[in-house]
Amino acid sequence: LQHTGTASTLVDFVPYGYDERQYCSPGINLPVGSLSRTPNGGYTEYHTSADNLDFVQPQALADSLYHYVSVLHVLEGNITYVNQSPKGEPQLGKRGLYRTMGGPAGDHQRELALLWVLNLSDGQHSLLDIAERSGLPFETIRTAADNLLPHGLLKSGC
Repeated sequence: LQHTGTASTLVDFVPYGYDERQYCSPGINLPVGSLSRTPNGGYTEYHTSADNLDFVQPQALADSLYHYVSVLHVLEGNITYVNQSPKGEPQLGKRGLYRTMGGPAGDHQRELALLWVLNLSDGQHSLLDIAERSGLPFETIRTAADNLLPHGLLKSGC
């Protein structure tokens, strides 16, 4: 959720509330979570006769859809790679991946993402791991990996 660009809250599991408590019970132990606009207890009309479609607003639905799609985008793009040039940093300039002197200053984050991906692509760290470790947006890290692939600098680790 932190990679959607909007504020969100992560709440620890509590064996009370919504259906995830059933799936996380010892006999099932299916690791699930809940992605909701309002956590348990925050919507007093829940499961009452006052719980009706009057509360549903088009903008809220669109916002929820955006967050669901963003989460799926990260999950689907969360690949683990292996650096194919692991003994030192490969020459990125000759591959057109690094700016020339005096290039656009906005390229710094893009170049930093390339270096993070190369440095942590050891077959153990996923792109999401790299984004979280570097503090860069997931999409920036994913784009960096996509730019390194055609140059043979990465190979899928899975």
